[in-house]
Order: sequence, then structure tokens, then C-alpha cells
Amino acid sequence: MLPPAPGPVRSPVAGARRARSRRALLGGCVGNFIEWYEFGVYGYLATVLAAHFFTPEGGSEVEGLVRTYASFALAFFFRPVGAAVFGRLGDRIGRRPTLVLVICLMTGATTLIGMLPTYATIGAAAPWLLTLLRIVQGLSAGGEFGGAVAVMTESAPPGRRGWYGAWQSFTVALGLLAGAGTTALLATVLTPSELNAWGWRVPFLLTLPLGLAALWLRVRLDETPAFVAAVSPAGGPPRRPPAGETVRAVALGAGRVMGWSAAGYTFLVVLPSYLQNTLNATFQQALVATVLANLGFAATILPAGAISDRLGRRAVMLAGALLVAVLALPLLNLVQDPGTPAYAKGAALLAAGAAVGLMAGPGPAMLSEMFPTTVRYTGLGLAYALSNAVFSGCAGLIITRAVAWTGNSDVPAYYAATACAVSVAALLTLRGDDHERTLR
Repeated sequence: MLPPAPGPVRSPVAGARRARSRRALLGGCVGNFIEWYEFGVYGYLATVLAAHFFTPEGGSEVEGLVRTYASFALAFFFRPVGAAVFGRLGDRIGRRPTLVLVICLMTGATTLIGMLPTYATIGAAAPWLLTLLRIVQGLSAGGEFGGAVAVMTESAPPGRRGWYGAWQSFTVALGLLAGAGTTALLATVLTPSELNAWGWRVPFLLTLPLGLAALWLRVRLDETPAFVAAVSPAGGPPRRPPAGETVRAVALGAGRVMGWSAAGYTFLVVLPSYLQNTLNATFQQALVATVLANLGFAATILPAGAISDRLGRRAVMLAGALLVAVLALPLLNLVQDPGTPAYAKGAALLAAGAAVGLMAGPGPAMLSEMFPTTVRYTGLGLAYALSNAVFSGCAGLIITRAVAWTGNSDVPAYYAATACAVSVAALLTLRGDDHERTLR
């Protein structure tokens, strides 16, 4: 009797490489999850936070909400600062130590928000303290994206950068869904008075155990082979491109993802407050709508990243940007129409989120491929942070103000569609074969 045929020989080197890639994927994703969980919670609880921190007795609810969104926007404007500071650090001393520092700052700031005294307790100091913690969050979030994407794409197996990078966006969706789910659960099990009195603190305090788990994962990360090779003394001092070349790439990258930023925050974060204040939806109805949009978003991200490894980043991202530009207004009108059946409204929300996911899936790998290793952390982080600062952080503020001034409830659709139209022009400059090239 013949002995059984030997199975495939597994190389210890290949096994170690796969294990390193998996650790990089998990270590990069976990910080993004926490970041977007918190940003989602802040957006979903905007009306509650406005009442506690930005609306003195006798103040206007709309003005309080605008101030809450102004604090939200301010944190986003500190993201580019964080991207520049932590990006430079990560391009010089390494991705791993920088990401460890970032997760510590992010966890600490978010946990402290859940412990802050309110306006009724300490007066005008309350909104200032909240804004200060939002600034720290903005700085740390600015350093998170560039490092996480650099780690994931530099550690990805050949031909799978789109798939690996898409996990960054997928954990954004998971974070937003977790934030929405946690807030919806609290709104269901607590009475409105309990939620307003103390329940709103719970989602922020939950960040502490999440952050400790993330820290444990990140201290176990290996430095990426691309970074080690770029700074190796054997190859001489690291060569960095001219500053002007990097600045141009950052500006172009921001243009390519601005539709993703604007449409993503419009449909995935700002929607609850818009539905409550403009369409008189209940808090629970607004959260259900947001969960549906985020489910559509999550469903397309990973497939879009994987498809972009075959068809290219340009084709997939253009499809998403064009869909939002064309369909944003009809989809929003479906949601606004009281005569529209609930299932049709749900389908419209799912479709809006899915279109954003087509941009978000390939987006991280596309940005990573625009910069050489010696400036990748800084460059892709700045491009993403600048786009988010202007088109995500300001989304709630712009939409709330514009609806109040004009009385036009279609403002969110116009905002998302215009940003995506600009992104279409920027994406047309993208090479169709960039996904096939090795990282510089």
C-alpha cells in the first residue's frame, strides 16, 4: 500500500509573514474602531450634549446644537495638526511607537468626556473643558489614520492592499454602528430622564476597556518591513521627496476623498440630528435610520476594496462618487416624504450608505499608493485629515445652519452631491494601474 502523498510544505518564513500581516491588520483596525465609535456617539448624542454643555437656562436649542457641532468641527480642524505632528514622528521613529502613543491619548480624552461636570454644575467652564478634550481627540485621531493605513498596506501580501486597507474603513463602519447600537440600547432601556441625567456618560466611559485592549494589541505589533528597509543604514540615509511634490500629492489626495468625507458624515453621523430637528423624527427613529445607513456602508466596503485589487481604485471609487452625486437628492426626498413606506425609506438609507462604501473601501490603499514610505504616514494622514476637517467636521455645522437660514430641507443632499462631483474630477486623474505597482 502506497504511503499517503505528502501535503504542501508550509514555509516557516511564509507562516511568520502571514502572522505579522494579521497582527498588523488587527492592530491597525482597533484604534480606528475606537476613534469612530466615539465620534459616532458624540454625533448621535449631539442634542443631549447640547442641552448639558452648550445651552444655558433660557438658551435656544438650535443655538446649543450649533455650538455642539462647532466643538465637533473644531476637533476635526485639529486633525491635520495631529496628522502632521504624529505623521512626522511615525515617518522617523516608526509606525508602532507612534500608534501606541496615539491610542493612549485617544482613550484618555474620550473617557474623561464621560466624567465631565455639566454646565449646570460648573457653569461656563463645562463647554470649554469639553472642547479641550475634543481638541485632544482631534490631535490623536489625526495621527491614527495615517499610521493605521501605513501599517496595514505596508504589511499586506502582494495584490491585496485594497482588501487590507478596506479594513480601516470597515472598522469605521463597525465603530459607528457600535456607537449607534450602544446609544439606541441606552435609549431603549433607560427612560428619557435617566438618559439625560447620567445615561449619556456610559458610551464614553466604555472607551476605557476598549482602549486598554487596543493598547495590548499595539504593543505586540512588529515594525513594517517597508519602514525598516527605508530607514536601514545599509541603504544610506532615507531619501525624502521634495516638499512641493508631497504638498501637491496631499492636495490631490484630499480632493479624491472629499466626497467620501462629506457624504459619509452627512448620511452616517449627522443624519440623526437632522431627522429630529428638521423632520420631527423621534430619537429612536433617527437612530434606526442611521443604523440602516451604516449597515449599507459596511456591506460594500470590503467587497469594494477586494474588487479594487482587480479592477483598480479609480473605477470603484468613481462608481461610488457618481452614484452619490446623482442619487443623493432622490434618496433624501424618499426619506422626507411621509407617504413613503417604511421599507422604501430603509432601502433608500441602505443605498446611500452603500454608495459611500464604494469610495471608502479602496480609499485607504489609494492614498497609501500616492506617497513613498519616507513620507507615507504624514502624507496620507494629512490628505485624509484635511478632507475630513473641511467636509466632515463642518458637515453638521453647515447643514444645521443652512437649513435654518434657507428653510430648505434638501441641503444635506446638495452638500453631499456637490462634494462628490468635485471628487469625480480629482479621481479622473488617478492612474488605472496604480493598484498593480509596488509601494515606493
